[in-house]
Amino acid sequence: MSQNKTTLLSNTGLSLTDFSELTKFRLSITVVVSSIAGYFLAVETVNYPTLVLLMIGGYAMVGASNVFNQVFEKDLDKLMDRTKNRPLPAGRVQPNSALFTGVILTLIGITALYVINLKTAFFASFSIFLYACLYTPLKQKTSLCVFVGAFPGAIPFMLGWVAATNEFGIEPGVLFMIQFFWQFPHFWAIGWVLHDQYETAGFKMLPSGKPDQITAFQIVFYSLWTVVISLIPAFHYTGQLYLTLPATVFVMLLGVFFLYAGIQLMYSKTIKAAQFLIKVSIFYITGIQLIYVIDKFLLQ
Repeated sequence: MSQNKTTLLSNTGLSLTDFSELTKFRLSITVVVSSIAGYFLAVETVNYPTLVLLMIGGYAMVGASNVFNQVFEKDLDKLMDRTKNRPLPAGRVQPNSALFTGVILTLIGITALYVINLKTAFFASFSIFLYACLYTPLKQKTSLCVFVGAFPGAIPFMLGWVAATNEFGIEPGVLFMIQFFWQFPHFWAIGWVLHDQYETAGFKMLPSGKPDQITAFQIVFYSLWTVVISLIPAFHYTGQLYLTLPATVFVMLLGVFFLYAGIQLMYSKTIKAAQFLIKVSIFYITGIQLIYVIDKFLLQ
């Protein structure tokens, strides 16, 4: 793997730092961890070759999506303080080199995930298509881009289950729905904080077009749905995916904290409250995945 990465970097003229920025290393790792959590929820015994392929393929596919996004938005990224120093707008990497990197990562990702099973490769490929070809161009046209972007954003959690079982049923469906509804409060909070920069670039990220009461209400509304769906496995109607009573209590406590952050934003409507919600939302989705996995292996 290290040799492949070294070859890829030398062929494209990328430094390791630029490669990490193009693929959004930290974000990609969190997505891979989400897939690993979904995998653990589906298995009794870990198949390590499958797990390694899921990690390699998952990082490659998410990284490719991020590369394509930055290629398409290179001129817009120059307009925002948050993104103007990325490799492409800063001129450290040429668009053709970045595009080549994205294509190679896509091929690596599809190959690795296809070795696991066809369904895993299909869902990951569909995710790249939605993110790069629909979500990215829609950001300048309609706030519904967040709805479209929620689909590829929700796939990783359930992808691990599909990789483990080669099946898509109610269990991965619930995992998908948890992360799908979670996307809305999380990214609207980001859109709230970065509203001025997004407006400069012409991005339409907030449901009402601005950080106001309508947007805040929808943040709370979708936060509530996220919490409700996260608790569905507690009722044991979701096949092999279920929660014990102690795990249910912890999920409920996390949900109360998540809702509190959303309600606080609705009442204060400040950037500080939106920043707090971003942190809480990350804590929430990470905590949910951790509780689900710990519950499966230690309490069930």
